[in-house]
Amino acid sequence: MRTKKLSAGFERLLEAIVIVLTVGLFCLVIAGVVFRKAGHSIIWYDEIAEVILAWLTYYGAALAMLKRGHIGVTTVVKMMPRLGRLASFVVAEMTVAAFFVLLAWVGVRVLDVLTIDSLATLPEVSSAYTHSAIPIGAALCLLAQALSFPEAWRDARLGREHAAEEI
Repeated sequence: MRTKKLSAGFERLLEAIVIVLTVGLFCLVIAGVVFRKAGHSIIWYDEIAEVILAWLTYYGAALAMLKRGHIGVTTVVKMMPRLGRLASFVVAEMTVAAFFVLLAWVGVRVLDVLTIDSLATLPEVSSAYTHSAIPIGAALCLLAQALSFPEAWRDARLGREHAAEEI
């Protein structure tokens, strides 16, 4: 029960972040187009839009992971005998977790290197700040996987497809 409350709160937080990033990206791109049409291009808007899109991708991936909405072969797994189904579930979970642990570790290492680098159009903004979405996103995906694991495990045990909610 406690996991469900924590998961619901985490979901609301991720949804809010994704909404803010999406609205921010929309407003930034519209402003960039309007200023360009007016003959006063904003030199930094496309670089910042790329950064926001990267952040949106990582936070959105964590939200999809929490809802178990990523691509999978659930029909094939569902057709397996119980032992094979559980074994494939565990292998898949461990593989995904290992990938995100590696991504978070490498992402932190890269941030150390990027402390001396900055954005081309905004030299006062560190590249480490803009690339922080990598380790943060990986950590959020790991948390989302952990929070959604109990229900997904139950579904795997019972031979049900996890009912991924619409994102």
